[in-house]
Amino acid sequence: MTPSLKHLIIQESESIFDKVNGYREHLHMYPELSFQEFKTMEFVSQTLTQIGIKHEKGVSGTGIVALIVPDHASALSPCIGLRADLDALPIQEENEVAYRSKQPGVMHACGHDVHTAILLGVAEILEKHKSKLEQPVKLIFQPGEEKNPGGASLLIASGVLENPKVERMFGLHVFPEFEAGHVGFKSGLYMASCDEIHLTIIGKGGHGAMPENCIDPIAIGATLITQLQQIVSRSAKPTTPTVLSFGHFEAIGSTNVIPELAHLKGTFRTHDEQWRKEALQLIEEQTKAIISSYGAKFDLQISRGYPCLINDGTTTQHLKQKAIHLLGPENVHDLELRMTSEDFAFYSQQVPVCFFRIGVRGNQEQFGVHHPRFNIDSSALLTGMQVLSSACFDS
Repeated sequence: MTPSLKHLIIQESESIFDKVNGYREHLHMYPELSFQEFKTMEFVSQTLTQIGIKHEKGVSGTGIVALIVPDHASALSPCIGLRADLDALPIQEENEVAYRSKQPGVMHACGHDVHTAILLGVAEILEKHKSKLEQPVKLIFQPGEEKNPGGASLLIASGVLENPKVERMFGLHVFPEFEAGHVGFKSGLYMASCDEIHLTIIGKGGHGAMPENCIDPIAIGATLITQLQQIVSRSAKPTTPTVLSFGHFEAIGSTNVIPELAHLKGTFRTHDEQWRKEALQLIEEQTKAIISSYGAKFDLQISRGYPCLINDGTTTQHLKQKAIHLLGPENVHDLELRMTSEDFAFYSQQVPVCFFRIGVRGNQEQFGVHHPRFNIDSSALLTGMQVLSSACFDS
């Protein structure tokens, strides 16, 4: 990266920081759940219009797609894709800040307000200096990252990676583990696949003093959870990261009442797509065998979610080097494998991608994502704008 380009990126991001921070605070105050981001879509649309960027809204429901085309290129020329996600989570915010969520039970606890604000800032920088772009840049504001089937899969099906064709793609995510001003990269396999397990066990309720006359769904569920762990401990290769966790077990009886039904919800995650396929089949087979052996019935729904996220080596290393030039080597780090998942992984199956992390920790106590007191040091917006915009300049 040339000194002049570095200076331009830093200067432009600093000049619009207050504006972008205002975007983030507005988005934080008015969060919307997955695939319900109608007001968020309108805000993004109005902001792009003010910047002077033509765009299409209502893509796959609440998505927005825009294209910045340098004068020397065609709107049909292959382009770079930049993505931000729009949705929030069903969490009641506990932060006491001026921009606290005004939507009861809904909060931007995963930083998607940060991602969207950053991309709006990047959009302004790129539009202002589009003569310096080597190729067009497609801006993708995506709905529904937090909920199956993932907004990325819907946008891909709608043709978002075509017309013009996206050659490579970039996305970022807040990272409370790093201080603001720091970023992290990992080439190759980075994040796990994620599938959801929804199970209802249908037993026979009755008096707790007479279990012989009942088919106890609680006992069956407890046995099932324990036995399914054998898939991880005895069927998975020890070298293949695998997680099977149940976070919901509901059976409404009483001290002396065995209920009729038990509801279980869980997640299966791994870093191997072939093993993922085999494991889901094992889960289905063992669930049927165990429950049937007790004489109970069941309804099992396995919702296939996001695939493994694989960062392209060349694309990732190229952006990492730009980040080093921008931020200094002491502020750029290598990331480890994660068992969390991201629907950005769908893009990684189609085109070379780089999905990186930006630190958001400040001086105050830092809480993790999906926590009701998650918040960021706003200076992280600068880092995000600088690194993401640099991805679009070849120099």
